[in-house]
Amino acid sequence: MLAGVPSKTSASQGPLPPKFAEWFASRGWQARAHQLDCLAADREGLSFLLIAPTGGGKTLAGFLPSLVELDERPAAEKGKLHTLYISPLKALAVDVARNVGAPVAEIELGVSIETRTGDTPAARRQRQKFRPPDILMTTPESLSILLASPDARDYFSGLKRVILDELHALIPNKRGHLLSLALARLRALAPEIRFAGLSATVPDAKPLIDYLTPQHKDGVKSAKLIRGKSGAKPQVDVLMSEERIPWAGHTGRHAFQEVYERIKAAKLTLVFVNTRSQAEITFASLWKLNDDNLPIALHHGSLEVDRRRKVEAAMTRGELRAVVCTSTLDLGIDWGDVDLVIQMGAPKGASRLTQRIGRANHRMNEPSAALLAPANRMEVLECIAAKQAIEEGALDGDPPRKGTLDVLAQHILGMACAEPFRADDLYEEIRTASPYADLPRKDFDDAVEFVATGGYALKRYDRYRRIVKTTEGTYRVRDKLAIQQYKMNVGTITEAAEINIRLASSKGPKRPGRKLGTIEEWFFETINIGDAFYFAGEVLRLERIDGNDAVVTRTSAESPRLPSWGGNKYPWSTYLADRVRHMLYNVDDWKAYPDQVRDWLEKQREVALIPKPDELLVETFPYHGRFFLVCYPFEGWLAHQTLGMLATRRLERLGKQPIGFVPTEYALSVWSRQDMSDVDMAALFDEDMLGDDLEAWTAEATVMKRTFRNCATIAGLIEKKYPGQEKTGRQVSFSADLIYNVLREHEPDHLLLRAAWDDAAGGFMDIARLQSVLTRAKGRVVASPLTQVSPLAVPVMLEIGREGVAKSASEEMLKAASDELIATAMGGAQ
Repeated sequence: MLAGVPSKTSASQGPLPPKFAEWFASRGWQARAHQLDCLAADREGLSFLLIAPTGGGKTLAGFLPSLVELDERPAAEKGKLHTLYISPLKALAVDVARNVGAPVAEIELGVSIETRTGDTPAARRQRQKFRPPDILMTTPESLSILLASPDARDYFSGLKRVILDELHALIPNKRGHLLSLALARLRALAPEIRFAGLSATVPDAKPLIDYLTPQHKDGVKSAKLIRGKSGAKPQVDVLMSEERIPWAGHTGRHAFQEVYERIKAAKLTLVFVNTRSQAEITFASLWKLNDDNLPIALHHGSLEVDRRRKVEAAMTRGELRAVVCTSTLDLGIDWGDVDLVIQMGAPKGASRLTQRIGRANHRMNEPSAALLAPANRMEVLECIAAKQAIEEGALDGDPPRKGTLDVLAQHILGMACAEPFRADDLYEEIRTASPYADLPRKDFDDAVEFVATGGYALKRYDRYRRIVKTTEGTYRVRDKLAIQQYKMNVGTITEAAEINIRLASSKGPKRPGRKLGTIEEWFFETINIGDAFYFAGEVLRLERIDGNDAVVTRTSAESPRLPSWGGNKYPWSTYLADRVRHMLYNVDDWKAYPDQVRDWLEKQREVALIPKPDELLVETFPYHGRFFLVCYPFEGWLAHQTLGMLATRRLERLGKQPIGFVPTEYALSVWSRQDMSDVDMAALFDEDMLGDDLEAWTAEATVMKRTFRNCATIAGLIEKKYPGQEKTGRQVSFSADLIYNVLREHEPDHLLLRAAWDDAAGGFMDIARLQSVLTRAKGRVVASPLTQVSPLAVPVMLEIGREGVAKSASEEMLKAASDELIATAMGGAQ
């Protein structure tokens, strides 16, 4: 993580001070070119963005300017905070503190390093206020709390450097928006401050450079872009399973034995999955196969933090052979000698896969090894597309969003907690943050008014008044309660209400004991006392619900339920989607596919159509007394979900009596009571469905209430945590729904309704992707009436089976129905 280039040369290394050059030489290293470039850029007074592969010594490059300056600083400047290191993960902050501490101790720099996160004890946080370390490792949320203190101006007055790690992971989301506003305040408090952004390879560096550079400031030079030398290209393989590859599903059960054999052959393997549910089932399945008693662990965000830390420590000590994990291990923590990364199921994005492969082999001159294990037949194509993208060095990713209004409201309250502000001054300061560079003055004024009164429709309620305007024309925080509530609810991570999973105490089977982690509250509405479910790699029996605790005991029950978590479904990148459309159409590519996948596509070409990359194929056929419409946009689950909502509304108006729909990443299926083969498909999928149809649907859609609830929580209108208590998920939802209905009726242009629409359009509904589907398909909608289900339709039809059959039928009945469907489509072939 702190590596230089192996070398036997002398310690003379250009701009490195002698004691630093000697330290590199003592390690047998030579400073890398990009490490020296970072030091040179800082000496020129520039901020910089370093883009370098894993193993390239990014961390040390980011800290070198601070360490050199701290070693040379005069005694009069000691005792002030010099450098902030900001990480998206608490664990990464702790890990980096440990890694940077090594050269500090070995060079004898006399530099103090501490962490400050939500896990830092209160006594240490209090002491840090009066005796800050030289370097403080923290997170975006903890930084916002520090800036909301009345002492912030003095505390940060001596700040010289800010190091932003894994910057690419912060910029696209609301945490990045909140952090950008915090950085704007830091610039105001410490005008000489410089920034160091550290990032993995990204498709476009400009948004990151803009993020580090103050906007609307005359004479300010942009942050300098520094690129590290590329390392060895990773060796990526796609598992062409010898087992029968499923037509649908996402668990990859068929491949577990083959994956286990790869784990046995490696020293340490990270097995990445895309959801926490998949992590649980993958771990449980690998453990059943583990006749060799290999030390295999589980790591995901709903496990208790102590449990995760034990896994991380065991990895660092080299005591594990494999860890099944989610995105909790995506980022750059140096856990140990990982020599293989396995991705279960399709990675959904080339950049995400690159990030995960980077967790293997932190040595630039040796290739990392990765294995992609497709979970179904269509994912074979997606995994091949991802492998090709990695080999070509291609990356993907969505452009950054403009700063959101709910985050802006939260920040305004935080700044009032610190000191009174003038609206004009704060507006100009906020516009220096790149996500808010184009913020209209009206939106800012609306946000200030919202924090001051709640808005026009809510201003009669005293509880929504959190800042007040003084006779001098400044705004100040209303009282200490508002400050307390701000600090308890700061941040942008909104998760569904959760229930603690606690093992029954040894004092009684129904008394709560040790906490294992959390599961979302709604899951417990679907099971009964005595039911069994998977969690934390174990089968547990629900004994009772006690307040916010689910008391459980271990059991060996058959067929336990598998919990699922909302909000953890990755969007499919447009880049991979485009590649898959072309691979599907290009017959020459098919020879690289497994026989069973190739036979499936050949059968489709024989009995139906293969769509061209720019076409929207729409098949209609009867099946089991109902009528089906299946289309193939290949634009991801979110866009298809919205398309299904809008298409069924139109079919209802046409008298086709649609019953339901199911989206997948690749296709959308709608079923109805009436034949749909005579529908004008070009008109059905015309762009005008994004007009009145979209407006009418969103007015009644629960998705808007959900996004409003999240925005209201972030903006501080609804506090989940309150001094002395914490609201349940039902209480938060009830409060949010009441306010939502009031605002829709009396103030439809309310700041939070606008924020909720932006969130829904960009996230839950993916309007931009849907727009691209309809634009691409204009004049290219191909209607294909069939007499029976097509081979290409089988995967999405099987998803319908899971939705409608599995709830009331046994696994054997579901399999029989699936086999019949496949036989019908393939003429008997499986």
